[in-house]
Amino acid sequence: MMSSDSPARATAAVELTGVSKSFDGIRVLNDVRLQVAQGTVHALLGGNGSGKSTTLKILAGVYGADPGGAIAIHGRRHTTESYTAAIARSSGLRFVHQDLGLVPDLTVSENFALDEGYPRWAGPAISWRRLHRRTAEQLARAQVEVDPQRLVRDLRPSDQTLVAIARALRDIDQGEYVTLVLDEPTASLPHHEVSLLLDALRRCRAQGQTIIYVSHRLPEVRLIADRISVLRDGVIVADAPPAELDASRMVALMAGEAARRPTGAAFKPTGGPPAQANARPPVLRVTRLTGGPLRGVDLEVQQGEIVGVAGLLGSGRSSLLQALFGRLPTHGGQIEIGGKPVRHRSVADAIRHGIALVPEDRARDSAFGSHPLWQNISVTVIGRYWAGWRMAHHAERRDATELMTSFAVRAAGPDVAFESLSGGNQQKAVLARWFRLDPRLLLLDEPTQGVDAVARAEIYALVREHVTRGNAALVVSSDFEELEGLCDRVVILRGGACVAELAGDRLTEAAIAAAAQTA
Repeated sequence: MMSSDSPARATAAVELTGVSKSFDGIRVLNDVRLQVAQGTVHALLGGNGSGKSTTLKILAGVYGADPGGAIAIHGRRHTTESYTAAIARSSGLRFVHQDLGLVPDLTVSENFALDEGYPRWAGPAISWRRLHRRTAEQLARAQVEVDPQRLVRDLRPSDQTLVAIARALRDIDQGEYVTLVLDEPTASLPHHEVSLLLDALRRCRAQGQTIIYVSHRLPEVRLIADRISVLRDGVIVADAPPAELDASRMVALMAGEAARRPTGAAFKPTGGPPAQANARPPVLRVTRLTGGPLRGVDLEVQQGEIVGVAGLLGSGRSSLLQALFGRLPTHGGQIEIGGKPVRHRSVADAIRHGIALVPEDRARDSAFGSHPLWQNISVTVIGRYWAGWRMAHHAERRDATELMTSFAVRAAGPDVAFESLSGGNQQKAVLARWFRLDPRLLLLDEPTQGVDAVARAEIYALVREHVTRGNAALVVSSDFEELEGLCDRVVILRGGACVAELAGDRLTEAAIAAAAQTA
């Protein structure tokens, strides 16, 4: 038996040796060996089911690993049998999850006080001055420039993430080493704020702190990481510096093979839609569309074309999709589908005219989370299974199961709850549901938010395959690299109107970012 306080290698902030984990006899981690050097940013990548989340939970002490391995944190080595959440915390491990755990209607100071209590005068009276001063000191120590008296909801998303990081570090003494574990820290950030967070993480690294960085966004991983480890099927299959792993290689390692469906940039055909499409009426023509924040939008989308929509928050990009889908009332302008004017007084009208919407918030707007997966896949065509005053549930379930295979929806079976699926599998299930109607116009709002790189490639391929059959897609995304790779053209919205368009050689991530900021 190893001593629980024997010294580990001095240069390692975190070291896992022979760590395995089984659930009900099924091994999900197998002899994981991972070393994270002190004062570095170490990225941990993996697709759905790779064991990445299990590894983080073992590090946090939430799960106990199988006997026989070892975990060393900042110089102290522990057997997997003896390692606990208390040891993780006392050793300087701090976790910030994608759900930041902040209460938006409380101030920054009040969010800090939820964990460590309110300072008080004599009796029950709260000393607000002492609270704000204490919080300001803790923010300054983490180099976060935020007013502690501001409501969290009023902070920009990147500052909310920094506040969550500062809160996680609040009890760390000056000069004490810590390992910060960040799980998808940029998943909800608009593109132009990602660099602000990455700069803050670089400052943490410069102070000697260690960061374990988990993200689906491969370009930013290569920007921030000193080293990258890739998990697949519970095994570390690669551990190398970013210079040795380009994006396509990382996807291939996570998938277990060269991705059978390439990423958007590799998959996008040159030259936009087929030439013959331009001789036909466009799938979508919008003229002077007004309603909500929209102020006279003009837009066309041709057959076989994927058009992106970019803009800052408040530009009207998501509202445009909502208006086209009948969820946002319009009071001016015209919508044409296939050259014919249409009026969408409801979502049902839009669906009848061949429009489908995949919204930004899957859990809230596009799924029945607690219901079985097969019911979620069949909901758009539920009428097909109504016969003889009863539902043909057997046929409904059978067809949904076949679609799971066709759309590579990976789940234990059709009866699992939709909410139990990973983000990528949820999104593919939503696409499978809509594609049963073969929509002429597919509206996608942040289509790969919270989706791993392998599923992202599959989603891009499904969308491109759909439009090549004479359909079209309109894609709203705050990920400008995604728009560059997936779209034939990108229009820029500002103040509820289209103010610029990028295509051909001008369609680059940098050009989209510049146009969105300055258009």
